[in-house]
Amino acid sequence: MKKVAITGNIGSGKSWVCELFKQRLNIPVYNSDDAAKQMYFHPEVREKLVNRFGDSIYLSDTEIDRRYLADLVFHDETAQRDLEGILYPALFVDFGQWMAKQEAPYVLFESALIFEKRLENQFDAVVMVSASEQTRLRRAMLRDHCDEATVRARMAKQWPEEGKRLLADYVIWHENDDEDEALLKQIKRLHEAFVSENNR
Repeated sequence: MKKVAITGNIGSGKSWVCELFKQRLNIPVYNSDDAAKQMYFHPEVREKLVNRFGDSIYLSDTEIDRRYLADLVFHDETAQRDLEGILYPALFVDFGQWMAKQEAPYVLFESALIFEKRLENQFDAVVMVSASEQTRLRRAMLRDHCDEATVRARMAKQWPEEGKRLLADYVIWHENDDEDEALLKQIKRLHEAFVSENNR
């Protein structure tokens, strides 16, 4: 089964593209952000995290202290590498188990940080969802009810769009929110290509 990563910077509309793959084409989508949040409570992962960072990162059996953990890794690159070194292997084990249950010709792995975390080699192809800076700003401000400065600060933590488009195998341009049919045409072209490649 083909593994396709789908990525995009803040406000690109990546999640909506994934939703169209799922709704219109019945392609399973693995949301890595949601899965990673659950990984914190996997017994083996929890044990490793407590050994590395202490009990303080957990507020309860179902909640982590995100502010405390974010402060730890923000100021310490070694801590961030250690955190990712515990979470990512567990995440990909979970992804493999999830994928084994699917029956589609390919699956999508949704993540905003494919290139930043050097994960592209884990996949058969990487799709980049892209839009102009102004469109991405507008979407993110509306979605998160925040000002432009806040969104730009978050944008600055991601790699530039232009560089990612060059690294991606495929690019979906998602500029207009009210033109799903035009967007769907791009999605269907990719779908046909992935199904064809899977059948070779």
